[in-house]
Amino acid sequence: MQKRRLIKMKYEIIVVGGGHAGCEATLASANKGHKTLLVTGSKDTIAMMPCNPSIGGSAKGIVVREIDALGGQMGLITDKTAIQFRILNRSKGPAMWSPRAQCDRNKFIGAWREVLENTPNLHIWQDTVKELLVENGEVTGLITMWGVTFHAKCIVLTAGTFLNGLMHVGKNMLPGGRMAEPASYELTESIARHGISYGRMKTGTPVRIDGRSVHYELMDTQDGEADFHKFSFMDTNVRHLKQLQCWTCFTNPEVHSILREGLSESPLFNGQIQSIGPRYCPSIETKIVTFPDKEQHQLFLEPEGETTQELYLNGFSSSLPMNIQIEALKKVPAFKDLVIYRPGYAIEYDFFDPTQLKHTLESKIIKNLFFAGQVNGTTGYEEAGGQGIIAGINAHINCQGGEPFTLARDEAYIGVLIDDLVTKGVDEPYRMFTSRAEYRILLRMDDADMRLTEKAWKLGLVKEDRYTLLKKKREAVERIISFARNYSIKAALINDSLEKLGTTPLRHGCKLIDLINRPQITIENIAEHVPAFKRILDEITERKEEIIEAAEILIKYEGYIGRERIIADKLARLESIKIKGKFDYNSIQSLSTEARQKLVRIDPETIAQASRIPGVSPSDINVLLVLSGR
Repeated sequence: MQKRRLIKMKYEIIVVGGGHAGCEATLASANKGHKTLLVTGSKDTIAMMPCNPSIGGSAKGIVVREIDALGGQMGLITDKTAIQFRILNRSKGPAMWSPRAQCDRNKFIGAWREVLENTPNLHIWQDTVKELLVENGEVTGLITMWGVTFHAKCIVLTAGTFLNGLMHVGKNMLPGGRMAEPASYELTESIARHGISYGRMKTGTPVRIDGRSVHYELMDTQDGEADFHKFSFMDTNVRHLKQLQCWTCFTNPEVHSILREGLSESPLFNGQIQSIGPRYCPSIETKIVTFPDKEQHQLFLEPEGETTQELYLNGFSSSLPMNIQIEALKKVPAFKDLVIYRPGYAIEYDFFDPTQLKHTLESKIIKNLFFAGQVNGTTGYEEAGGQGIIAGINAHINCQGGEPFTLARDEAYIGVLIDDLVTKGVDEPYRMFTSRAEYRILLRMDDADMRLTEKAWKLGLVKEDRYTLLKKKREAVERIISFARNYSIKAALINDSLEKLGTTPLRHGCKLIDLINRPQITIENIAEHVPAFKRILDEITERKEEIIEAAEILIKYEGYIGRERIIADKLARLESIKIKGKFDYNSIQSLSTEARQKLVRIDPETIAQASRIPGVSPSDINVLLVLSGR
């Protein structure tokens, strides 16, 4: 009898999970030439948006631009599938501006699937992972539910909400990673047995509404924008799909009364759910308990696609029984004839303590095992994508050799995100905000390419066309600023124009840059009155608006940018003082007890990282500086 030969399932890098972290990690690995496998429960739900089909938002939109600048796909695919685009926080300074897009959910998934299925070196396997294989403290492969064994040099775990996922609608509980998708069992335990600690978190999602049952005339409209802004820095079309409206309305005391009556049946308040949910995105039942005197809460009704009738009700996440959700919503005039596709639900899932990770997102405990996305205690597609691309890049480096790739807090919001995770850990689902960054004016949406694309170019993550676009943009911006800095303006020739523009006439001549720094003056409106400057601008034939915006921000905020850069550079000196493995913290009695405990647990790389650990005081840092010979 002929002996049956076993098929060898061997890859260089395996990514577990086809969500936003997994997609970016997979692509980064495969594009660097590694034989890469993506293991996902279903390739039909790759890059699924289980909550709102939107990308971006305050700070989060800048993360997407950073992913794009590093050669990722999230920005390009969002631009391709957006059905509404807006820049948030326009009334504030450019450090706060951030793009947001409502996407066509199915087209977004389809676009991602098309990219992945046509990427060389990349295979996709539909299955669920149940066990990691570890030998001598190093990951070697995994075993799936179908009993298939795959071997790899590196594994990136991006399992999202699927690890022991449990969904709640009232007292009804259903195992699953998302609605109608099975959860992953045994995997958490196979990882934990190696000494990696884990916990439980909770998130949720609202009802999905049939648009044919909505009285739109009783709602306010929210329109998108049609200017040059988009997510990707590539020279692509601005809008591809039909642009749609969103709508807003409010809850009322009748709604709140019904919700209060149902609180005894809420998994959040009857003890059914024990895990921690997101404080900044609370369920509607949490809102009425936390803010009992508030008579209304704003709701946003947003389309799920270009042609579908399915609508997403932002602001009404809930795990209350379905009948209570419907009864309460029918008290909103616009929803008096409400029909829904499915109720809102909460989901509990496992996550791993991110302080057990290096800044590369590699585990400190199991070599060549990387974690990215919600398994690190974060929430949000953007946060996941940012982690995914960094994990994918460093998995590539671990396979090939080279210096680890990390981003500092003054280089990217992705750097802030990862440093917060590995240094501070999480006690609730982590979401990115501008307030988390101490160098906001250095981390603007307009200059993510200036900050990151050259780094990506040196790593071979971006192609020649993207690098050429960066160089052309940089040269054009510098040319505008140089001209403005050196061109002299005579008062007699410009004063009439200045009065028309609503600003004070000059008493004597000045440089053009001094005029642009006035609040009433922009590069474009002053150029109409300075022919030589207009000729400079007219020489720009590609991405003109983007380049002018970048130049204007650098001119108007030069002082703020410079001041913040000085502060960042000073603090960077502490980043150069390496302390990992240098001290037995338990033996340093001059440190506080809390500091000793925290320093032992996190084992920071540098003095700067130690200074950011909650519970480590300035006096503790001084002790470490003295012991370091500083």
